[in-house]
Amino acid sequence: MAEQNTSHETKGMVPYWVKVVIVFTLGWIALYATRTILNPLMDNIQVDFGLSNSQLGLIMSIFFLGYAGMNVPSGILGDKFGKKRVLVPGVIIFGAFAIITGMMPTFFLFMATWLMVGIFQGFYYGPQYGLSSEAIPTKRITLGSAIINSGMAFGTSIGYYISTYTVDVWGMDWRTPFYIIGVLVILIGLVMWWVIKDKPKSREQRDADKVAENKLKLGDLFKNKNLIMAYITIFSAIYGFFVIITWLPYYLEHARGITGGSVAFVSSLVPWAAIPGSILFSWIADKMGKRRPVLLVMLPLSILAVVSIVAFDSMTVLYIALIGYGIFGKISTNPVLVAVVADNAPKHAYSTAFGVYNFIGMCGSILAPYITGFLTDITGSLNTGFYFAAGLLVIGTIASMFINEDNRPNVEQAEA
Repeated sequence: MAEQNTSHETKGMVPYWVKVVIVFTLGWIALYATRTILNPLMDNIQVDFGLSNSQLGLIMSIFFLGYAGMNVPSGILGDKFGKKRVLVPGVIIFGAFAIITGMMPTFFLFMATWLMVGIFQGFYYGPQYGLSSEAIPTKRITLGSAIINSGMAFGTSIGYYISTYTVDVWGMDWRTPFYIIGVLVILIGLVMWWVIKDKPKSREQRDADKVAENKLKLGDLFKNKNLIMAYITIFSAIYGFFVIITWLPYYLEHARGITGGSVAFVSSLVPWAAIPGSILFSWIADKMGKRRPVLLVMLPLSILAVVSIVAFDSMTVLYIALIGYGIFGKISTNPVLVAVVADNAPKHAYSTAFGVYNFIGMCGSILAPYITGFLTDITGSLNTGFYFAAGLLVIGTIASMFINEDNRPNVEQAEA
């Protein structure tokens, strides 16, 4: 890793790892902006296609089914054929399918093309974190991941604003945001193709990787207790996050009477608060050299924030809860958990390990939109879905307690 960083840093004023952080931040902006353009449009889509709440939730669930299903295969393909070769075409193709989705005249065709957007977004996570974990110096890995992670926050907010202003404020057709974001994503994909370099391997490294690949089985990743605890924690965190980003605009309109551009503003409190929270707690985790103590502060406070969103009628409490969830919730905990994976996963299978991590986590995103819609249909209250998400976060908090930081293979190797 050190040789690769040095060789790139001598080629220009900006170190290669900094360029990687910037371009991958843009990548997460692309992914999350594409996802969240749909959320402020849920009312329009529900009326246009005549959907129940369960069917409405199914739109995002089918999207994340495709996304999560590709995480492990794309990670394996990235390790085998080159991470850049898997990642960049995926970005460009999902941008193209976003445009196509906006053209679909029926609910079935809309779902089919939206599923394709999810599938090609699934080419991103494992190869991206594999590339960034190779490029970013070890002492900056959590902070670098946090900055990359902030793209999720920017993208979430940008997606809300694109849809809210084009449709609710400027009166454009609800399909317009799909065209806008698709073009922007394709441009970001082209920038990635220009900037990203797959780490070249020596013949000795390739031979060693072949031996290690033959020895490594996917099940081996589940023999590491720290990885298992990280997987459980990220599942609960992502479930709660996607309850909020999928259903929050709908909740604000129907339960709080907030409409128009105000929906985008209030919904964006979560991602904007997550940016300083993510960087601060990642810096603390790097400074301490420990991940578990940070998680055990953040997760309980995120539970309190999720409950407070729906438990109180006060708008002041709502704003505080949304800001609190942004600071302590999934976007901020993710880089700390990414560091847990980087500390423990086999280095020759980074892309695969991160693919498994995100696949398990994103199973929460598959379930969250539909289960929340289903609970709303049977109970008559959207609040139930938020309480269920808080319950899962309790399980994630318990799992994080069992992370053993006295046994981290990659940290021990670096120190040696």
